[in-house]
Amino acid sequence: MTSGRVAIITGASSGIGRALCERAVRAGWNVFAVGRRAERLNELAEIVAHASGSLATLALDLRSTGAPKRIVREALERFGRIDVLVNNAGGVAVGPIAEQSDGALHEQMETHVIVPLALTREALGSLRASKGHVFYVGSGVARIPVGTLGAYPPAKAAVRSLTRIVRNELRVDGIAVTYVDPGAVATEFMTRAGFAGPPPGLAASPYEVAARIFKAFETRRNVVNAVPWQTFFVAIGEALPALTDFILQKAPQIVGGDPIAPPPPPAIVAASPSPVEDEPSLSPFDAALQSHAARMRKLNLSSTFLRGILEPGKELELGEVAMRWAGMPNKNERALTNDVLDALAEGGYLAHVAPERYRVERAAED
Repeated sequence: MTSGRVAIITGASSGIGRALCERAVRAGWNVFAVGRRAERLNELAEIVAHASGSLATLALDLRSTGAPKRIVREALERFGRIDVLVNNAGGVAVGPIAEQSDGALHEQMETHVIVPLALTREALGSLRASKGHVFYVGSGVARIPVGTLGAYPPAKAAVRSLTRIVRNELRVDGIAVTYVDPGAVATEFMTRAGFAGPPPGLAASPYEVAARIFKAFETRRNVVNAVPWQTFFVAIGEALPALTDFILQKAPQIVGGDPIAPPPPPAIVAASPSPVEDEPSLSPFDAALQSHAARMRKLNLSSTFLRGILEPGKELELGEVAMRWAGMPNKNERALTNDVLDALAEGGYLAHVAPERYRVERAAED
């Protein structure tokens, strides 16, 4: 067992959960990180390997039989106590709610409502002993229901309601209970479901949101509005439901509800009896990036910038590269950076030296 304060964080494979794990471990906390993707958890463990806190991981589907009991049991076996429980894991089943199967509807409620409550119940003994803290992560759609997200909005509305109930019930035990409205965040959550996600100008960084949640570890606030200006507009939208519904029907992209358009079918080109002699061939550098060229043009990532960072012997970190060309990168910009750097590694220009770190092997050709 390790001394120090302990947090269980679910949904730790990506997004807010991963960012919160990084911040907490670097601040000296012991974190028990739970997520479904083992490879992502392994990457996280490598990233914080030299931090002042410690990390234990568990790759597990929260909806599997006995998952809440197992999470709490293994966290206590590893660290001996629980001070904070962050119920962050989530998922969305896309489609009209009235057409979804029983299984899809139940999955939403189980992930966002039933499992977090079960985790709270299983951890109660340790939380009472530590005068601990429970977080439930909600959403703006708890207050402004958005269509085509299946049962996700009503599930998050239930989270908002249950947080208040649990807070009132556990106050006598000295346990703090916090509701988090993360706002629109630049993570892969929406794109994995087939939506474009919030526009770059509206999306908050998961690291910004994680910083506000982590601050509440100490302040023990009842509510964390991670992006206050978004919460303000959500409150207005909640007060004017007819107008809000009209706006969302006309502009679903405001909340990231635009479906991602499928790629166009490949063009059919008639065979030519001889090659086109005046068509220039791609350089090896451009050929390495060819599969990402359309996304690079769309997001304004220039090949000139990429040529400029290829200084042999220099090490590159994914987040730093993304910030250099995108400023405050959103999820799409960071994902493109990752794909482009991997493509350059496959082309022999970079070599992987650690998760999200590369060494420049050679410069781009002129």
